[in-house]
Parts: sequence; structure tokens; C-alpha cells
Amino acid sequence: MGSPTFVPAPAGVTRGAPSMPAVAEVGVFVVDTTLPDPLAAPALADLDDFYHRHGFVVLRGLHSTAFLDRVERECGAAQQAVLAGTVSERYGSTQYLDARYLNRTGLGRADLGRADLGRAGQADGVTGPSGRASNGTKPAGADTGIEADAEAYVNYVEHVEELAPAVRAAATHPLMVALLRRLLGADVWMSPSENAGVVFQDARPGRESGYSRIGWHSDWQAMPSLDVWPGCAFTLHVDATSPANGFLRVVPGSHRWATPAPYRNINNVAVPADARPSGGHTDAEPPYEMPLGFEKIPGEIAVYAERGDLLLHDAYLWHSAARATENATTRRHVRAGYYSGDPASYRDQFIKNAAR
Repeated sequence: MGSPTFVPAPAGVTRGAPSMPAVAEVGVFVVDTTLPDPLAAPALADLDDFYHRHGFVVLRGLHSTAFLDRVERECGAAQQAVLAGTVSERYGSTQYLDARYLNRTGLGRADLGRADLGRAGQADGVTGPSGRASNGTKPAGADTGIEADAEAYVNYVEHVEELAPAVRAAATHPLMVALLRRLLGADVWMSPSENAGVVFQDARPGRESGYSRIGWHSDWQAMPSLDVWPGCAFTLHVDATSPANGFLRVVPGSHRWATPAPYRNINNVAVPADARPSGGHTDAEPPYEMPLGFEKIPGEIAVYAERGDLLLHDAYLWHSAARATENATTRRHVRAGYYSGDPASYRDQFIKNAAR
């Protein structure tokens, strides 16, 4: 058998060393921040075309290791503050959590007393004055289905940019904003929502976790009544992703389909009467119905990230997140959305249609 031939990677694809079998990372573009104009570098020449064709790109190298360490420390401190109840209820809620988790723990938004709740960083079983554990749940093992040795943590910190200056810097990074303007073809703005802001997410697979995975959806489906689109979500990865700790699944090109509003959804959430019937960059009907759960979709791919990678994906793109296969793992990231439509049309709306 002859020696393997190394084939140069196509645009948007990085490969391993020539002496090793080529392993492609689709959609990855490496940013050289030492250049006078990093976005004009030849390495990014095909980025716009890739994004418009496939609906996503991954930027690698935008942030330094020291900056990512700051993001991790500040987000960890924000988790601790939400858990301990030393910050406003504004920074934590149950709106994104798995309904089965809420039912199992007996939690609702009114129960929280102070915050969000999944679990991080306090001694197991510490109970506050209300008789609930310090993360807002009942103490571990108290007929909740939660293992007694589960570490306390919160899955979500909302408006984390207000508690973590490094997150605010990442969310408004001038190179990212300039690229979003280029991709969306207009001026862009971040959600002014009082309900979420920039969100820090800590996905974990255990039964004590309120967020481990999410089913197929497009971000547009959460706000189908608004004229803020087109839009793009950004995700800054604090942890690298893999099958061990979970990863993103996408259907490349699905952002160009006219995806129906989620009139049929697994959570039986009502869709407002003023919802647009469909959303996408063309009027083309999807070739198949979006699954209600986690089923395999023809043409879907896994998008893996390294620590510090910045994922940008179109708000119309079909995507989901796979649960970790290893228990002692975390998949932490910071995410929010930018929009290029009419800011005056914005109002708080959240249709929780995706399976958890």
C-alpha cells in the first residue's frame, strides 16, 4: 500500500499534519489577530461564502488563553453568586430548564426565592432558611431523584455580562461585531431583553442537571412574531466539545429553508396568533419536517469546538445539542444573539418549543 497523499484542505476546513491521516474540521477559520486587518486575511477569504451557504462558521484564535481564563473565572464566580443568593434573582431563572427536572424537583419560577437552578460549587446538601438546598432545589436525596453526592451548581446565569466584564468584552468584541455586520448585511444590535441578556450555560448530563441537551429547533422559532430578523447567534466555548461532554448538531443549508413556526412542538407551547408562518432566507419548503426531539436528520453534521472557539450560526439554522456520554464532564459556553431587523419591533417573546 502506497504512502497516503495529503490533499490541501478546502476553504473553511482545517486538517491535521500531512504525515497523519487528514481529519477535517468543517467550517473552522483561523483568525490572526496580529495582522493590521485580521478579517481581510487570505485565510478568511471564503468565510462569508461558507456562512451563507451552510449557515455557520467557527472562528479560532480570536481570544487569548489569558482572556479565556478570565472568562472562566468570572463566569464561575457568577455561578457561585447565583447559587449563594448574593445577587438579584435577575441573574437566574427556570425558563430554559428541562420541564422534567422542574417536575422532579418540584420547582417553578415562584419557588426560587432567589435564582436559576441546576447546581455549582457549594457543599452538598446545604440548606437555606426555606428548607431548600442552597441552589433552590430540595436537598439532594429528598425524594427528588437527585443523587445524594451531587455537587451543587446552576446550569444558567442570565445577564452574565453584568457580572463578568470579560463576557461583556467578548460579546462586543469589535472584530466579531464587524464580521456580523458583514454577514448580516446591515447594522447589528444585541437583544435588549430584560429576561436573558448574554447567558452563561453549564450543560451536565446527570439527573441532578436541569440542562443536558436540547432538541432540534431554529432560534427564529423562539420569537416568530418579531421583525428583528435576520439574526445570528454567537457561542464562545469555555470548554472544548466532544461526544464525551456533548456537542452541537447542525443541518448545513437549513437556514435557507422556510421553516414553519413551531405550531407543533413537543412542549405543547401555544404559538401567538401574530406569529409569522415561516422563517428563512428563501421561500423553499424544507425537504422534511423538523423532528420534535433528537432524531437523526439526513445531512446533519457534528460541529466540534476547541476551548476559545467562537461559533456564529444563522438564526434560521436547524440545530440541536447532544447530551454528554461521560458523567463527570461539563460543557460550558457563553451565548447571545445579534439581530439586523427593526429594533422597534423587539419585545420579549420566548416560545419554548425545543425538547430538553
